[in-house]
Amino acid sequence: MPEQHNVEYKRSWHNDYLKWVCGFANAQGGVIFIGKDDDGNVVHLADYKNLMDEIPNKIRNLMGITAEVNLLDENGSQFIEIVVPSYSVPISLRGRYYYRSGSTKQELTGASLNEFLLGKSGKTWGDVIEQRATFDDIDEQSIAFYLKAAKNAGRLPESDGIPIPELLEKLRLTENGQLKRAAIILFGKDPGKFYPNTFVKIGRFGEDDTDLKFQETVEGNLVTIVPEILNQLNRKFLIKQVGFEGMHRIEKEEYPVAALREMILNAIVHRNFMGAPVQLRVYNDKISIWNEGFLPAGLNFEALRRPHSSRPRNPIIADVAFKGGYIDAWGRGTIKIINSCRAAELPEPEMIERDGGFLLTISKDILNKEYLEKLGLNARQIKAVLIVKEKGKISNSDYQELSDVSKATATRDLTDLVEQSKLFEKFGLTGAGTVYKLKR
Repeated sequence: MPEQHNVEYKRSWHNDYLKWVCGFANAQGGVIFIGKDDDGNVVHLADYKNLMDEIPNKIRNLMGITAEVNLLDENGSQFIEIVVPSYSVPISLRGRYYYRSGSTKQELTGASLNEFLLGKSGKTWGDVIEQRATFDDIDEQSIAFYLKAAKNAGRLPESDGIPIPELLEKLRLTENGQLKRAAIILFGKDPGKFYPNTFVKIGRFGEDDTDLKFQETVEGNLVTIVPEILNQLNRKFLIKQVGFEGMHRIEKEEYPVAALREMILNAIVHRNFMGAPVQLRVYNDKISIWNEGFLPAGLNFEALRRPHSSRPRNPIIADVAFKGGYIDAWGRGTIKIINSCRAAELPEPEMIERDGGFLLTISKDILNKEYLEKLGLNARQIKAVLIVKEKGKISNSDYQELSDVSKATATRDLTDLVEQSKLFEKFGLTGAGTVYKLKR
């Protein structure tokens, strides 16, 4: 059995693995096997008798918790099983907090640690009262816009003519007449006045992340910022493909609007508001969005590709967004993005954890440089594939000239693109009339 989000294999014991114990205790619990390789095969474990005393003592003395430590045998070889339960209180190791996210161990610091500690106390960031705010900081126009959307969605009955204080109380955005942080994020006149990193950065890049062409910053509350981001993308960052059917001009979007809207909403609603701003990057062949914050406990990337339970990081904000018809409450956001891309004949979006956050990328064409490098193509072959994408075909002599190689090298590279990588099709048998095109 391979390693999973709640199973870890170690060939031998090292005190550093106490971090894994701490990470499991702070997440959903898990099992660590000492004396197994990465494939789950039992290997020789030296000094297992002493480890049976040492491991539980160190867990108890350094973290103040207990874990079940068992000595097991398989075909005459011994290995140790450490069963770590999930704890409802935060667990630290030498004053540091660790968390199991997916199949990795993360040390929690800064905003992530603050969010974690709030969660263990039964609170979320948006549920905390903002002492500095008054109802004068709420934007009435945003409230009106939201109520119109909620009425269309049919999810907020009996809201016509309701006073703002009463509405916010109904939405659980106040407590004892005081505004919560979530109220400022959703309807504030200037959320950045209270929380500086609530804006969204949009950048237009060339070949890679070092080639920044231009950028924009979009600020505002949740109700206003999403349409403004879409407007900015359409005006400055995206190019519409124009065609004609008879006398009618037809404009095709680079990316499906439904997918863009959903990915922006997901990033904003489920972000860590005390962390870095949401970052939207537009490239020649893809668009990506990153928001700080790990996946909620119990969810992994495989679950995001199928129907799954909704586990919002910011439940109050998510609930208000649901009642306004902006999102649903069934964990279908990522599925909507995937289905929209499929309908537009785009590759399935890539979803990964990176730099302490969630990165979602939609590509126009899977045949980009990064993907081709993953296939193991050499630089000459990658260059040829990108040329064929642009010009439609390439010949052996074209390949020789493109990369300054011999005919034998060109033939070998092109044959590999046909037979091994299966990216090209060969048209013609021999001679100057033979060309290579992308396989359909």
